[in-house]
Amino acid sequence: MAAKLECDSLWYGADLVTMRDGQYNLIADGAMAVANGQIVWIGARAEAAAIQASERTDFGGGIITPGLIDCHTHLVFGGDRSAEFEQRLNGVSYAEIAARGGGIISTVRATRAASLDELVSSARWRIDRLLAEGVTTLEIKSGYGLDEASELRMLQAIRLLAQQIPADVQATCLAAHAFPPEFKHNPDGWIDIICQRLLPEVKARQLADAVDAFCEHLAFSPAQVSRVFARAHELGLPVKLHAEQLSSLGGSALAARFNALSADHLEYASESDVQAMAQHGTVAVLLPGAFYLLRETQRPPVELFRQYQVPMALASDANPGTSPALSLRLMLNMACTLFGFTPEEALAGVTLNGAKALGLEKSHGTLESGKVANFVHWPLARPAELVYWLGGQLPCQVIYRGEAQ
Repeated sequence: MAAKLECDSLWYGADLVTMRDGQYNLIADGAMAVANGQIVWIGARAEAAAIQASERTDFGGGIITPGLIDCHTHLVFGGDRSAEFEQRLNGVSYAEIAARGGGIISTVRATRAASLDELVSSARWRIDRLLAEGVTTLEIKSGYGLDEASELRMLQAIRLLAQQIPADVQATCLAAHAFPPEFKHNPDGWIDIICQRLLPEVKARQLADAVDAFCEHLAFSPAQVSRVFARAHELGLPVKLHAEQLSSLGGSALAARFNALSADHLEYASESDVQAMAQHGTVAVLLPGAFYLLRETQRPPVELFRQYQVPMALASDANPGTSPALSLRLMLNMACTLFGFTPEEALAGVTLNGAKALGLEKSHGTLESGKVANFVHWPLARPAELVYWLGGQLPCQVIYRGEAQ
């Protein structure tokens, strides 16, 4: 029986899928007490009789999960690339599209041309689709400006979005995303600017919570990424890395040596990469949307992640070129059908492990006393239904910081 307790609200009448320790850890017919936006008690409904609550909500069945966490997105950008998508399906090669000024550079041009208000407005439309499906925490990267002013404007847009939406938003500086057109033949010159001017400005203005880079044969080398990460560490900014998506360069092991929060994509990660990630506590963020759209065949080494107990997170990778995904829940099904996840692993990937990938596991990702009251009620019989249903927006009630949305 819960001790006598006064709280703002008491929520009950559903099974609680707590995701404690990354497992369902279900409390049948559970109850949660919330005060000041935090869970202050959780247990069986029968034990909550002594709790005094200003408001009470009886869901009358269904399940409650932690709020979903989308830990890798590129939701702020200008323009769109739907025309290029159609061209590719009509047989035009990516090289031809790029030669015509398409590809990532087309997004860079559109992003540079967009005002701060335009970036916020277009991103808000995309974000609202994710929020409607139970997302209460998300990360958004820069990386489509590729000059100082535009990268800073993107990060400003992310901070403004965080003030406008009912979700916790983490901003990541991804200036080392691609070669700016002006530095096509001198990528080290852009790395110099990132390290000497951009990151110190980002830190001084508190515009980012982490620093990311793209380590790949068609992007930045391990040596260049090391320079960015060393500077980020000097400034007290945690790091994460796009690594091993298209080839094996040892980027994920490099990220782990810098105690990175996460290494992301990882289709070509080796056993030594996985061992390094396990040693340094780096989360594996897997992105089935990009895998699907690019028609990849090399799957990330899920069995190795299990063997070495590397936490596996999932994310939408929402971006205009390779994963125009507006449904994090769809990624749950893709992870199971394409990567061999279990439904429990998939849900852990967008709750506890998603929180770990953002360094937020002490406050987010599970239903536990002391954590923020971000949770979602679903009129479903079991958590596997979140993975099972393909498409369509499942009905849900989102509670953010203890307030129904």
